[in-house]
Amino acid sequence: MIKTQYNHNHAISFEFFQRHSSPASLFNFIITSYVRNNSPIQALRIYAYMRETDSEIDTFTIPSILKACSQLSWSLKQGQEIHGFVLKVGLDWDVFVLNALIQMYTECYNVESACSMFNRMLERERDVVTWSTMIRGYTRSKSYGKALDLISEMQFLQVKPSAVAMLNMVNLFADLGSPKMARLIHAYVVKNSDIRSVGVPINTALLDMYAKCGNIALARRLFNRLNQKTVVSWSAMIAGYIRCNKLEDGVELFTKMQDENILPNEITLLSIILECGFVGALKLGKQVHAYMIRNGFKVSFTLATSLVDMYGKCGDIKTARKIFDRTSKSERDVAVWTAIISGYAALNFLDQAFELLRHMRNAGIYPNEITMVNLLSLCAETRALHLGKSIHAYIDKQGILSDVILTTTLVDMYAKCGDIDSACRVFSEASTRDICMWNAMIGGLAMHGLGVEAMDLFSQLQRTGMKPNDITFIGALHACSHAGLLSEGQRLFDRMVDEFGINPKVEHYGCMVDLLGRAGKLDQALEMINRMPIDPNTVVWGSLLAACKQHKNLQLGEIAAKRLLEMDPNNCGYNVLMSNIYAAANRWNDVAGVRKTMKATGIKKAPGFSSMEVNGYIHEFIMGDQSHPQIKEILEKLVEMGKKLKLAGHVPNTSAVLLNVDEEEKETSLTYHSEKLAMAFGLISTASNTPIRIVKNLRVCDDCHSATKLLSKIYRRMIIVRDRNRFHHFSEGSCSCGDYW
Repeated sequence: MIKTQYNHNHAISFEFFQRHSSPASLFNFIITSYVRNNSPIQALRIYAYMRETDSEIDTFTIPSILKACSQLSWSLKQGQEIHGFVLKVGLDWDVFVLNALIQMYTECYNVESACSMFNRMLERERDVVTWSTMIRGYTRSKSYGKALDLISEMQFLQVKPSAVAMLNMVNLFADLGSPKMARLIHAYVVKNSDIRSVGVPINTALLDMYAKCGNIALARRLFNRLNQKTVVSWSAMIAGYIRCNKLEDGVELFTKMQDENILPNEITLLSIILECGFVGALKLGKQVHAYMIRNGFKVSFTLATSLVDMYGKCGDIKTARKIFDRTSKSERDVAVWTAIISGYAALNFLDQAFELLRHMRNAGIYPNEITMVNLLSLCAETRALHLGKSIHAYIDKQGILSDVILTTTLVDMYAKCGDIDSACRVFSEASTRDICMWNAMIGGLAMHGLGVEAMDLFSQLQRTGMKPNDITFIGALHACSHAGLLSEGQRLFDRMVDEFGINPKVEHYGCMVDLLGRAGKLDQALEMINRMPIDPNTVVWGSLLAACKQHKNLQLGEIAAKRLLEMDPNNCGYNVLMSNIYAAANRWNDVAGVRKTMKATGIKKAPGFSSMEVNGYIHEFIMGDQSHPQIKEILEKLVEMGKKLKLAGHVPNTSAVLLNVDEEEKETSLTYHSEKLAMAFGLISTASNTPIRIVKNLRVCDDCHSATKLLSKIYRRMIIVRDRNRFHHFSEGSCSCGDYW
């Protein structure tokens, strides 16, 4: 039986409507009640019954049922069917219906259809809600430029926004984080309001916006000017300080708030705890938690959920779990389950996260898109493709909302786990794409060395009319670097400035130095560093140092290493790279000097390791490691691999062993590299027709690269190796990188 509450006391059942011929107003009441109680599926069932029984559907029914579609987000198809019905029965004259349709399309991430409807409306047909809804739609889809254009058009047409509309605009643009746009929206509010009538809510929203944009001084100025400071104003200002990592100022204001006899309420504590989780301020979060306990503050279920989330994000998973375990099992909802699962996911505790997911499902709570995003992100970080595919299948089976964020996470997971074909398929099947999804796909193609395909996708993005952002160019420049597309990358860098007006950040310069360095243009790379208008960071100099190792340029390598060690003297990677450059030049005394320095300063080299997933479990291998339970079979397979490689004419490339030992020892060392151990394990533990997927934390060495090419042909297996820089797809004796890595 479907029920909704009437005055919180009387229940009206669906069967009542089936037994009685009910007027449209009664149907509208029940639909509206369901929508208000966040029960959109039941509202849609009532609507379906109305259609089946040819009940009257009027201009009051349609907005409510479209609101139900908006709440579900994934029900775009249902919303489109309702739109068709509206056109069929001629209800498209009503501004409330049109506004509801625009809102439905924007909430379902189909901003193009919303824009089309908005543009077809005559100027006199639009009210302030129409404009506000469309601006909100653009902002939600991160089309901030279009939202600003619409605000300018509103102003030109002298359409005065309501106080609620302005409040929504300020709240929406706060998430943009742009100080320039914050000032523009502030000016717009002042210009369109009687300054005397601007009340506490809008001023509180403005100071919150400035804090989110990093201008905490201006936020405090607005706060100080408030004649009436409510608990919400205090909460917003304290949260702003925490968000800007000014924790002492936040604590001081929290104390001052109490001194002025304004006691923090649940809103205050919630906002502080959430911000502590956002910035990782565990110490302050603990202090606030202790304050709640000392003052006998009743911890609601919402507060408990925020505490679980805060402790999880700050890495204190033990405390998060204690609070979670103390919550009532009957009260646990999807939010608190998602918070604890996300905490384990953030720490890469794969087994615990999925065990909790099983408990969640056994408790009858179905995970939502946020839960799935966190678990898929965990799979992406640990390269757990098998589990990622299982989650994708679960999403499809349960009909979980596949919004833009979740779809983007799927694209990212498949790309990072080495299944670029599945990433492309998810991307191509997406009904709506925002710039983040385009960036994920371009970045994924770049990781796999598919530079030409990435550049084609970049061109396709431009044809849609969507503007690439700075992240897009980072992905595209990486694609050019990994594929050796030197001239294309140089043209792209110039276009970024001249055509799109994007000022290069240090990341873009890092991409260009990497591009030039890989192509052997070391002098040009150094010249670019010297001409940078901003200080080069360790990534920029590190790219040059890696290129110097690759092209055996000792002189430039020493320059790059000197700068890097000045900036980060305790980084083992730079010391190791320089040691390798000296070793390649047979300067063993210098190698010994670097190692002596590392030992004296306590710097330890990070060990190289390779991992692979088999049947949902991650197996890790370190060179010469004997701890794996199947080590005997692995070593036997290694011997077999060595014999077959020798028969195929493989000669070990001992230049990859940068140790002052004889050739025989070097060849033995190469045999037990971690990726070869992982490959042997893959050959004995996976089906002969499936790819072997290996993840290595360091750059794959020359010998392992040439050996893997031959092994892919010998064993007729696709071998996919993800090293520190990119993916290598080995098949039939060749590699997708074209030996350019």
